[in-house]
Amino acid sequence: MKKVLITGAAGFLGSHLCDRFIKEGYFVIGMDNYITGDKKNLKHLENHSSFKFIEHDVTEFVKIEGKLDYILHFASPASPIDYLKIPIQTLKVGSLGTHNLLGLAKAKKARILIASTSEVYGNPLVHPQTEDYYGNVNTIGPRGVYDEAKRFQESITMAYHRFHGVETRIVRIFNTYGPRMRLNDGRVIPAFMGQALRGEDLTVFGDGTQTRSFCYVDDEVEGIYRLLLSDYVYPVNIGNPNEITIKDFAEEIIKLTGTKQKVIYKDLPVNDPLQRQPDISLAKKLLNWEPKVERAEGMKVTFNYFKSLDKNELYKSEHKDFLKYNK
Repeated sequence: MKKVLITGAAGFLGSHLCDRFIKEGYFVIGMDNYITGDKKNLKHLENHSSFKFIEHDVTEFVKIEGKLDYILHFASPASPIDYLKIPIQTLKVGSLGTHNLLGLAKAKKARILIASTSEVYGNPLVHPQTEDYYGNVNTIGPRGVYDEAKRFQESITMAYHRFHGVETRIVRIFNTYGPRMRLNDGRVIPAFMGQALRGEDLTVFGDGTQTRSFCYVDDEVEGIYRLLLSDYVYPVNIGNPNEITIKDFAEEIIKLTGTKQKVIYKDLPVNDPLQRQPDISLAKKLLNWEPKVERAEGMKVTFNYFKSLDKNELYKSEHKDFLKYNK
């Protein structure tokens, strides 16, 4: 049985990756410090014979006993609310955390896949975004802590590959959604659905003409799994190229939820990207991968998940006290 370490295992995407690798016959070690992860995302694996959980902050030295075949580094705040509230921890997990895990991969002779992001493209001047586009990022803006952490993460990963011969993979993840997202994490899908469930008007920032593209979590996991097992060491976009304006998306959510709220408009946050759409030509060619789940189908599943949550979740403004992590 091959063994895989998944950091950020209690997060939205990390927990789904745990499920997938267990299903594929791996022994999974999940690691998380719960800074933004949630214990309930892994509750169904508590007594699973192919799963072990370690509560640990990867910015501290990471020790794993015995052999290790693969590492998937998904530990990081991943939403604007999170990385604006915990900027230092965001930078540390992308730098110190990645350094620690690359060192572990080198010591164990394990293959490591790191989770990068479409945010490395910043507010892009090229549309759609291809992997050879270097980006348009404000290093000192409020979002820079996340963008630059991920850009550094890619750089040190390639340095370990070139200098130490570590087997590395880099996935650039575009907007992903599905069950286990945090309702209050500030991203547009949980924000709209939470507002709909609370009977509030839907808030659109800017004039609503900015675009996003949304990939259902099962499709995202499939792409990540195929990339890990591929022979390609450079970054690969994994996302859904089906683009929609935020204004049109808000109308879709109102129709889906059957609510009567209206759309209200507020100022656009600093450096918020105006366009976000992946070019997935490389993933199609290398991995024979493209999204399968239609947005209408995925959104229905996601909304049903949010509807099933405890009422207290709907009105919780904070996931936890973030301030203690800013050190």
